[in-house]
Amino acid sequence: MKKIQANIVVIDDQEDILFAAKMLLKKHFETIITLNNPKDSIKVLSENKIDVVLLDMNYRIGYEDGKEGIYFLKEILLLSPATKVVLMTAFGHVETAVEALKLGAFDYILKPWDNSKLVEVVKKGVTQSRKEVKSTVSQSVNNFFIGQSNAIVKAYDLAQKVAKTDANILILGENGTGKYVLAHYIHQQSNRKDQAFIHVDLGSLNENIFESELFGYAKGAFTDAKNDTAGRFELAENGTIFLDEIGNVPLTLQAKLLQAIQTKTITRLGEAKPRKLNVRIIAATNLDLKTEVQHKNFREDLFYRLNTMQITLPSLRERSDDLVDLANFLLEKLSAKYDKYNLLFDEKALAQIKKHAWFGNIREMENRIERAVILCENESITVADLDLESIEVFETEKDEIQLSDIEKISIEKVLQKHQFNISKSAEELGLSRAALYRRMEKYQIKND
Repeated sequence: MKKIQANIVVIDDQEDILFAAKMLLKKHFETIITLNNPKDSIKVLSENKIDVVLLDMNYRIGYEDGKEGIYFLKEILLLSPATKVVLMTAFGHVETAVEALKLGAFDYILKPWDNSKLVEVVKKGVTQSRKEVKSTVSQSVNNFFIGQSNAIVKAYDLAQKVAKTDANILILGENGTGKYVLAHYIHQQSNRKDQAFIHVDLGSLNENIFESELFGYAKGAFTDAKNDTAGRFELAENGTIFLDEIGNVPLTLQAKLLQAIQTKTITRLGEAKPRKLNVRIIAATNLDLKTEVQHKNFREDLFYRLNTMQITLPSLRERSDDLVDLANFLLEKLSAKYDKYNLLFDEKALAQIKKHAWFGNIREMENRIERAVILCENESITVADLDLESIEVFETEKDEIQLSDIEKISIEKVLQKHQFNISKSAEELGLSRAALYRRMEKYQIKND
């Protein structure tokens, strides 16, 4: 039997599971990589094109809620969107696996698995991964800079100029404007392009694991520290580390981050000797860090360490002339994903795209267009398919209503539509849950 030329990664903390999976899959696929720690997948995915990842959902004794599996599912999809993730779980945790499917997992397999079923699912994953790789954002990153508006051209030109340097970069912009995409583009254009690009969502890191995740730990440093483990900074050695949501780092932890950046060293938990680093740092936030510094929420010395070069990504409200071109690009990409070709927006749909506020920016636009591609029943995308509650920002006099008022109205309408379900509302708005909570606090929106 001829093997399929594909790279498969299996991640589980039980050696017998890894052995059994490898013995089965190596009969059908060319390369099988086994890992007992999901953190190691970040480096593997950075250095290799992986078709399918088989990912267990639980890794620590006493923690059976699947949260670790969900966390690393998101990390894998961010780092390699074309990679298909198949979850491995016990019968009692099917609900968690089903929830993960909504977040982008390709499929799930119950333990103990049926051999033929497992091979079939992995084969389907490989086929789907190959189909999507051409349209994956990480493979054609500069396509998100479609348009000729002054703001996006300025950001794109500046990114090209600083890419070849090792200067620290701070990317500013609202949620959904493409900060991750820009950071990845800069890495791809740099002299470090053949090394790892490590993404860290600082907004999702609990304070208790902040140090161990970023700086690593020695065996025995705490109860579950069974092995010496490198942190994200070490995984990015000779490459680039992208510190996303840098504005959300608590003040108490900013000093530790500053020390690592200043000294270009890290010290693992449980060790005394610092380790030297050769890492390019790109940070991003949707907050106004100068204001945060003034309010004593962000260290001024850390701000200046990160802000050697600053690039601001414009919101879609500042790119009205680019909306149609960007929407058509996303439509082409998503049509290919779902094998629906020759789709076009009808005139009313294009008019609504031009008028909509797009407070979730590109993320919201992609979400709405993907929904439309799935629902449309012919070759024309209609207003109903898009399901946009349009607020005609560009036809409103600035003196009558401020953009902040429009944003508040838009958020309130979506929250009411979903009966204040934060997950569903955030998805429709193209925001993260944390970003939606921040806006609700900012505008004092409450579920009365």
